[in-house]
Amino acid sequence: MRAVVTSGRGVMELADVPPPGEPGPGEVIVRPQAVGICGSDFHYLLGEIGDQAVYPRIQGHEVGATVEAVGPDCSRGLRAGDPVALHPLSHCGRCYPCRIGRTNVCDNFSLIGIHTDGGFQEQLRMPEEHVFPTSDPRPAIAALAEPLSIGVRAITRSRLEAGEHVVIFGAGPIGQAICLLARERDAQVLMIDPVASRLEIGAGFGAETMPWSDDVVSLSREWSGGEGAEVVFDATGAPDAIRAGFETAVSAGRLVMVGMSHHDVPMRVFGFVDKELDVLGVSCAKDEEFGEAVAFVERNGDRLENLITQEFPLERAPEALRWAMDHPAEAMKVVIGDIN
Repeated sequence: MRAVVTSGRGVMELADVPPPGEPGPGEVIVRPQAVGICGSDFHYLLGEIGDQAVYPRIQGHEVGATVEAVGPDCSRGLRAGDPVALHPLSHCGRCYPCRIGRTNVCDNFSLIGIHTDGGFQEQLRMPEEHVFPTSDPRPAIAALAEPLSIGVRAITRSRLEAGEHVVIFGAGPIGQAICLLARERDAQVLMIDPVASRLEIGAGFGAETMPWSDDVVSLSREWSGGEGAEVVFDATGAPDAIRAGFETAVSAGRLVMVGMSHHDVPMRVFGFVDKELDVLGVSCAKDEEFGEAVAFVERNGDRLENLITQEFPLERAPEALRWAMDHPAEAMKVVIGDIN
């Protein structure tokens, strides 16, 4: 069967690989039909994930698929032909985070497309508990469940309450998910980004918007009534945005860190003590939060379709990754679709 294999740093090509065969007990064979591309795919291709970048590897962890076959001892009622979204994260169940119920930050986690082969292939074997049925038949919408599950996790971590002011730095897919989820909770939302087209999407999702500027802190504090916002989300990983978010948050507020980068961010230590901020990191979603993300994309599918800016067939996946890396302002969500 066809697959796109990353065989070394910067080397990705279409290849023939063996099919997975029949599913074993508790396993499901799925046919990926849409696979989203995210920043971790870029880092893996470029060899920037350290010891996790083991070649060869079939990448792709944002997967909308169709069930092909269900193995014995499966109990979730899945049947061949069912549209599904894949939760890509497995946990060990033994480490401290797992023991306290924080399985999403397992010290020994495994992610398809990184640690094991992922969705850039025509068939994939998955544990049944990671296969979530969806009522939306569009594979590209199902594929959004994984990146948007990070937004679900971020909202959970933020302890957001109705009526609070929310400032979101970064209007990419996760920032847009946070916006929609916050608006569902009757929060007031301000979205900040340097790219006008992304702000237009946020405005359509119910946010007030502001382009990035040197005055962004004073303007966002003014927007939230002068004291600062109760909840600030950074969905950029950019040092300037993180510092601005720190200054924007009201004393005793919450600063939620969602964006990923390798940057160091110099900060005023006194500010943390003086403002007594809760600074909350966000990783992947827990199992139940992934289920919430599937429900989220089901009820917002038509609106979320605006996040998909480009689609490429499987054989053009290498071109798609390089295009997305070279055009970050134009690539909201690039999807490898029509795989079969």
